[in-house]
Amino acid sequence: MLKNAGRSGKVNNFSGEKEMKRKFDFIVKSKNGSIIFEDENIIVINKPPNLLVLPDRYNHSLPNLYNMLKEEFGQIFVVHRIDKETSGVIVFAKDAETHAALNSQFEEREVAKTYVAIVVGTPTEAEGKIDAPISESQTHPGVMKVNSKHGKPSVTNYRVVEMFDGYALVEARPESGRMHQIRVHLASIGLPVMCDKVYGDGKPFFLSQVKSRYFSEGDEKPLLSRTALHAESISFVHPTTNENVSFTAELPKDMRSVLNYLRKFKSQKVAAFEHA
Repeated sequence: MLKNAGRSGKVNNFSGEKEMKRKFDFIVKSKNGSIIFEDENIIVINKPPNLLVLPDRYNHSLPNLYNMLKEEFGQIFVVHRIDKETSGVIVFAKDAETHAALNSQFEEREVAKTYVAIVVGTPTEAEGKIDAPISESQTHPGVMKVNSKHGKPSVTNYRVVEMFDGYALVEARPESGRMHQIRVHLASIGLPVMCDKVYGDGKPFFLSQVKSRYFSEGDEKPLLSRTALHAESISFVHPTTNENVSFTAELPKDMRSVLNYLRKFKSQKVAAFEHA
């Protein structure tokens, strides 16, 4: 439930503030997102898929969380980012002091983040650590790649949560925060994220791929067409209360739907992993 932060200096514009909040809530909820938590210092959002965090470099008119929050609060500070197609937990600071404190925790790697991804392929290990430096491609700006010689140190821990025939549900816990890190790292071990247009085949996922004798009277619509990656949880020390806090975002409907059909039509394999 949204908490009343008691923002000062807006008493005479209460109706306008309520109108902006209704607009913000409507846009986020219409895209299946939600406000997880809010107080005087931070706001935590379950970002829906296909919504930008920051304004687009070329088209500033595209909806994005930063502008939506800035319109409501007057000022807002970006603490971290997740990709447009990625859903899940994201934290914003409402003041410079909170922003600086949270940035410090990120820089010192004191923030714990957990992601879940549906990947294409068959894992060979139940869990592991991907320690592979990452750099931006010189020929394709905005595209990252593993670069052992010139890349920045990047580490992702992963664990197989559930296995299917040709697919898997994987939990990823990044130690560093490079752009596209989880997607690049999982692809580097032969497990690209489903529907990833940059590091995988980018093909949408259709029910007919897993259900035999599937028939559609019209054009079949994909169950999923965006990168199947979700920021599930984040934990850190609240800059004001000094309490350890953790926030979790429920898996969105599109990924839940894919998993339900995989469980139904792609029999789960018993993982024959050997633990050291």
